[in-house]
Amino acid sequence: MSELTHEQQILIAMRKTLAAIVKDVTPPPGMRHPLSEATIQDVRQCFALISAREKELADSQGRGGERPHYADEPQVAQVVPIAGLGRKKE
Repeated sequence: MSELTHEQQILIAMRKTLAAIVKDVTPPPGMRHPLSEATIQDVRQCFALISAREKELADSQGRGGERPHYADEPQVAQVVPIAGLGRKKE
């Protein structure tokens, strides 16, 4: 992985901090949320702006199209065992 720019490091720190704040203030199911609807929308807009800028930077570095991969997600490539490969005997 290439070295991250200072701006990318700032964006990552902002995204992680904002996510931690959201996690800390999210109440259990059934309880009233402490944030107003306007604040919730502002937080969503911040996440969208951070994400858009991270994508712009990744695209400009030729790293566009990166996505997280989950363990249960089907793989695009198939693994072929090499044990049976060899020269054909005549």
